[in-house]
Amino acid sequence: MSTSINTKSIFDQLSIETSKATTKKYSTSFAWAIHCLDKKFHNAIYSIYGFVRCADEIVDTFHQYDKKILLDDFKQQTYQAIERKISLNPILNSFQQVVHNYKIDFKLIDCFLKSMETDLHQATHSKVSYDQYIVGSAEVVGLMCLKVFTENNVALYESLKPAAMKLGAAFQKVNFLRDLKNDYEILGRTYFPSLNINSFSEKEKKEIENEIKKDFIDALNGIKNLPLSSRFGIYTAYSYYKKLFRKIESASPSTVMNRRIRIPNHQKIRLLIISYFRNKLHLLN
Repeated sequence: MSTSINTKSIFDQLSIETSKATTKKYSTSFAWAIHCLDKKFHNAIYSIYGFVRCADEIVDTFHQYDKKILLDDFKQQTYQAIERKISLNPILNSFQQVVHNYKIDFKLIDCFLKSMETDLHQATHSKVSYDQYIVGSAEVVGLMCLKVFTENNVALYESLKPAAMKLGAAFQKVNFLRDLKNDYEILGRTYFPSLNINSFSEKEKKEIENEIKKDFIDALNGIKNLPLSSRFGIYTAYSYYKKLFRKIESASPSTVMNRRIRIPNHQKIRLLIISYFRNKLHLLN
């Protein structure tokens, strides 16, 4: 078999393409938002998304397999990829490069994986465990992305850190609210503390929505202060989730429990155009 001095670079490119394909396959919304970032960030954010998606799929989708074995193996492979600076798993290979290039704190990765482990054994949450889960499953992912956007500028990262965490929390809570039915009926999980799915009321729905509204407000303040290279892409993702949230907010509890609310593609395109002009004119809201 012939070899080439460029073999590793070819594999690295394949790894990035795998993460990119994973993002596009699982989330057109995030793929569009990534496309709105400065091109220099595309591969890094695709790689983070690919890593997060793989772990999430293990705990949410692979029901016919031993999920604990799969997640333990994925976790070990992740640690080895970071230590060795290579993995034969293309998604982990592209992710470890981002970890090293942008000095992503290992604690963020470990916190995320621990939240994924929680899904294997915990079906309901107290306020304390709910807050911990949000941090690990969503807020630290926002911080991984922020490390990329701030390009090793420690002061900028620290100043934007609280808002990035709130944005991750808002996205996750909207997902939880939208997926109440599937999470309960298929996965046997209820994330919101003390929520009785069988008697989900307007009052409970409003309390959750008020919590999410506050997260969106805090997140927007940070988005406004992002570098221009990332602000449009993040604001696009924010606009999509804000639109999704408003649709959920206008729906009744019974509708939320019986239909997965979505944003049609033609509305996503409209949101993209509106986000572009609002960003250009500094009219983010």
